[in-house]
Amino acid sequence: MKLNIKNTYIQKLGLITLCSSILIMPACKKDFLNVDPQAKQQAVTFWKTQDDATKAVNSIYANLRTWGNTAFPALAVESIPGDDAEKGSSPNDASYLNNFDNYTASSTEGQFGGFWEAQYQNINLCNQVLDNIPAISMDASLKARYLAEAKFVRAYSYFRLVRAFGDVPLRLNVPKDATEFNIPRTPKAQVYAAIEKDLDDAAAVLPPTYTAADLGRATKGAAMGLHAKVAMYLGKWDLVLSLTNSVMTLGYDLYPNYQESFRTNRENNIESVFEIQCVLLLNNKDASNSQYSQVQGARGNTPDTGWGFNVPTPALDAAYEAGDVRRNATILYRGETTPQGDAISTTADNPMYNEKSYVPFANIVSGYNQGADQNVRVLRFADVLLMNAEAANELNNPTLAKTSLNRVRARARGGVAGVLPDVTTSDKEALRQAIWKERQVELAMESDRYFDVIRQGRAAAVFGPKGWKAGKNEVWPIPSTEIDKSAGTLTQNPGY
Repeated sequence: MKLNIKNTYIQKLGLITLCSSILIMPACKKDFLNVDPQAKQQAVTFWKTQDDATKAVNSIYANLRTWGNTAFPALAVESIPGDDAEKGSSPNDASYLNNFDNYTASSTEGQFGGFWEAQYQNINLCNQVLDNIPAISMDASLKARYLAEAKFVRAYSYFRLVRAFGDVPLRLNVPKDATEFNIPRTPKAQVYAAIEKDLDDAAAVLPPTYTAADLGRATKGAAMGLHAKVAMYLGKWDLVLSLTNSVMTLGYDLYPNYQESFRTNRENNIESVFEIQCVLLLNNKDASNSQYSQVQGARGNTPDTGWGFNVPTPALDAAYEAGDVRRNATILYRGETTPQGDAISTTADNPMYNEKSYVPFANIVSGYNQGADQNVRVLRFADVLLMNAEAANELNNPTLAKTSLNRVRARARGGVAGVLPDVTTSDKEALRQAIWKERQVELAMESDRYFDVIRQGRAAAVFGPKGWKAGKNEVWPIPSTEIDKSAGTLTQNPGY
């Protein structure tokens, strides 16, 4: 029996601790894993067979949908600080999240620790795979692919860390003894170099597509697309252009209906480059653990659809041009009726919610996290096209830049003539601004905007009115809990 990666669950592991047990919850048979009554497999009996390797790699994907990776910690660090999103919910509910919106969150704020720990949990699982699978006697091509998948996820987690905190500890192996646990922060240039190497290694091995049984695993396009994004943050425009040009030959395309492309029945569609796989399995709440949609669902509906956090701002609402179908596909308005026929309460706490995390009411199952089956879109082909456009413009190729940019805009017209005209300017600065604006409206509410503006060098102008300060807020504080556990080996970022 093949185990679909959406149907696995790994118990939460401590930060950079060795894994003593692995718990896999399959969708099809309760007795899939014959283990002791505590449903744990001891590490001493693990890492022996190809089946063990499969379980270990599946656990990496399962961990990506946990709370720290997709819920409050991730939204606090990567989304709410931008100008397109704010805390939401009722004023007194989780009011500490406002401190991320006005940049007053201190190193003691638990969401920093939650985000940090989630990324290092991912890295820990990847390092275990990379350290242990090479010694297993198994199919050689599958072994190589599993190692490449682990390198992709490790690179993804380190990218999230270095983008958020700057210098971070770079751990590329499981610690062998106590002397290897407490390591200092690594200069971010070295972290980025390790990320790029992992992605190069992964892209050289990963297949462009999978069969249905393995849908959702990292692909060659995912590794190259993520590498392009990393290179964009480093200003390596030649590399961004080369990588995105290559991804554009791999069969991806824009899904015709923007709103539908984010629904659960359109997951892993032709536009998807990489998604975090989430699932709702009846009688298996452990596997149905994603709270990505639950924390963002519109409040006050029947059935209860969520907590109402991470909501769009009036600034985002005003950013769309007339006729842009992405506005109503991104913003769920109080009192509206969705294309799926769901009436949003007219008395909801907030005037707007994130429609990209919306799950139709018919998919809500009492007793389970609302929207537990909603995948998290990490990288879409539209982003690849916009990276291609930006790189082409920076390299003085406005013709290619406009071609890729206008391909994204064409879908946003929704087939209506006379709206969202093509960008025609060849002026480098004007085209740059048009591409940046397109990134805002195309990728809104996808945890891209905040760090995108910082890497563009515009944060003081865009976020300054909310309290953002140059020389400090380019990165977040290192969690004080991690500094304390390191006995001072980890140092704090300036200004915190």
